[in-house]
Amino acid sequence: MTLDAPASLPELAEGLAAGTLDLLAYLGELEAHFAAREGEIHAFVPEPGRFDRLRREAETLLHHHPDPAQRPPLFGVPVGVKDIFHVQGFATRAGSALPPDVLAGQEAAAVSRLKAAGALILGKTVTTEFASFAPGPTRNPHHLAHTPGGSSSGSAAALAAGLAPLTLGTQTIGSVARPASFCGVVGTKPTYDRVSRAGVIPVSPFLDHVGWFTLDVAGAHLVASLLCHDWRSEVPRRAPVAGIPEGPYLERATAEGLELFRGACERLKAAGLEIKPVPLFADFEQIEARHQRLFDGEMARTHEAWFRRYENLYRPKTVEILLRGRRVRDEQLVADRAGRAAVRAELEAAMAEHEVDLWVSPSATGPAPLGLDATGDPIMNLPWTQAGVPTVTVPAGRAANGLPFGLQIAGRFGEDEALLAWARPIERELGG
Repeated sequence: MTLDAPASLPELAEGLAAGTLDLLAYLGELEAHFAAREGEIHAFVPEPGRFDRLRREAETLLHHHPDPAQRPPLFGVPVGVKDIFHVQGFATRAGSALPPDVLAGQEAAAVSRLKAAGALILGKTVTTEFASFAPGPTRNPHHLAHTPGGSSSGSAAALAAGLAPLTLGTQTIGSVARPASFCGVVGTKPTYDRVSRAGVIPVSPFLDHVGWFTLDVAGAHLVASLLCHDWRSEVPRRAPVAGIPEGPYLERATAEGLELFRGACERLKAAGLEIKPVPLFADFEQIEARHQRLFDGEMARTHEAWFRRYENLYRPKTVEILLRGRRVRDEQLVADRAGRAAVRAELEAAMAEHEVDLWVSPSATGPAPLGLDATGDPIMNLPWTQAGVPTVTVPAGRAANGLPFGLQIAGRFGEDEALLAWARPIERELGG
């Protein structure tokens, strides 16, 4: 088990807990890998003495849990945390120039749960400014001239570069699914509010989701079992039926993205998965406009006091959003919040009528674009985020230029267990 041939998160966690993988030796290997790659990827917020701190924390962990049989499920697993989560002992900068003491807050509930499960905090990962659209320095590990996606840029890139076995991110439009697709890793966005958002700087409280990145669906399942409220061990034993959301939504993918997506669907059909075309989102323009108003209007309200005091410290792309959000009326926001239920109801009705269990769609409009001044278009993730349904992105192949492309799988609201169970054979058939 080496960083050149990384293990699945459950295997890594089992090895660290059992002591068959020495924790301090593993951290030493990770430090060497960090030295070799982080300087070109820029996935993490810089931290002097990072690995000295980690070794001290690992020794404390070993002291408190001497018996391998009694060790918690993520014993010694290093976790990267997107820098909009508050973490005790770490400043929160949110990719911004605002004073960290202004942004400080109580440790995020999701972080505390991972620490209680034995995880070590590897550090803060780079985010776009306030999880919006102004990018940080992170590069795509598969091609340094291409974006890793956003806003969870560092979290996805760290996973893809082998710098961390688990990272946390957030999604308000497509900030987990899109970077997972661009970086060729698994990205999980649970059902809305099934994982606590406490201790996370909000963008839009009615759209924000806590999510995570892993190498495979088995790892995603392990994290879900630790973070999701009321996790259930029962999963369906039958094979699922998948639906393709045909119509104006799917037409927003690029020609290359659609070709990659259709090719993945054909491979799944050949492997025996039943896939049906289903007309969906005829009013997609209205769905998109509603989401944009919620994003802009609620972000403007979150930042009202900060922006009044520190406007000159915000980057131009963020200023544009905040000024646009000021123009969204309160009564419009109330109506748009209620409109989320209509999208979910449409999905549920279509699933019942056409007898489908899952939706499959592209995780991004295409592979990662060239350049680092933007993070790509999140439009393929927007309706699933607005509906609050769980999604998981799995690697589904590579474009002609060798960059990864992901398949986005969406399930029913609240049925994360079934989604992740069904995603595992899909991942396997696509070669993940």
